[in-house]
Amino acid sequence: MRVFITGASGHVGSAVVPELLEAGHQVVGLARSDKSAAALTAAGAQVHRGDLDGLAGLTAAAAAADGVIHLAFKHEAMFAGDFEGAAAADLRVIEALGDTLAGTGRALVGTTGTVAFAGLEGTLTEVDALDAGPRIDAENAVVALAERGIRSSVVRLTPTVHSTLDHNGFIPTLISIARSKGVAAYVGDGANRWPAVHTLDAARLYRLALEAAPAGSRLHAVDDEWIPFRQIAEAIGRGLHLPVVGIPPTRADAHFGFLGALAQADNPSSTTLTQDFLDWKPVQPGFIDDPAQPLTPKKTGCRATRATSQPAERVT
Repeated sequence: MRVFITGASGHVGSAVVPELLEAGHQVVGLARSDKSAAALTAAGAQVHRGDLDGLAGLTAAAAAADGVIHLAFKHEAMFAGDFEGAAAADLRVIEALGDTLAGTGRALVGTTGTVAFAGLEGTLTEVDALDAGPRIDAENAVVALAERGIRSSVVRLTPTVHSTLDHNGFIPTLISIARSKGVAAYVGDGANRWPAVHTLDAARLYRLALEAAPAGSRLHAVDDEWIPFRQIAEAIGRGLHLPVVGIPPTRADAHFGFLGALAQADNPSSTTLTQDFLDWKPVQPGFIDDPAQPLTPKKTGCRATRATSQPAERVT
């Protein structure tokens, strides 16, 4: 299968490309810089130069492909505080790709995040959906494309997609904040929960979605269904040899910046239906036990599913 991938040289994309190549697919990756183009060429993929604003180029590449995986997102804009603008650009890309692939029966795999559903009561499942919202609109648009003759599916990534391939995601950002502030922090008692998945497990799910996901399906790239945010802060603190502190919600924005709300998000997420749909089972280490995590020491025992550490200092 000839596969066009946006975000092909990014964190998750850099794992999806070799996953697809090893499975015998031909890969064409979107590259907006010479560095990205060189990385794709070195990996064995073909290069399509362009960016998310060049809709004509994106649709031409999609039309020439047997399937599309859309991973790219304007993370720079999001990190600069323009999340709504980045989400709007993402929706425009989905709509353009949909118009191009309509009636072909080809696969289109989109990307959203479980954290977009933070605050829902109970554990998030694949059947849960919202009517509207940033990134939610793009997800709903992908799912709706099933009615236009596209085998569309969407992969919801966790806020913690961990491996040594992650250089600019939420965990590296939290590490950078801890370094600059001199403490690794959590909000309140740190009991709010983040799910997690290893990058290589997520990459395999994208391949399976491309090959066999039912039209209109929502999929969860989730291994650890929940990790208390406090444990994430403690892992960062241990790795950086910094104190771990609890801060009140009133100080969250000042400490974490644009991650202030996300650092308080409670987002337990299930992957049961995804495993049933595609026979996908994570095989890589969980976040706390991952020996490749540069800031997480090796340890034995179960996956992180509950807070087990001694009380840390609390700042008021």
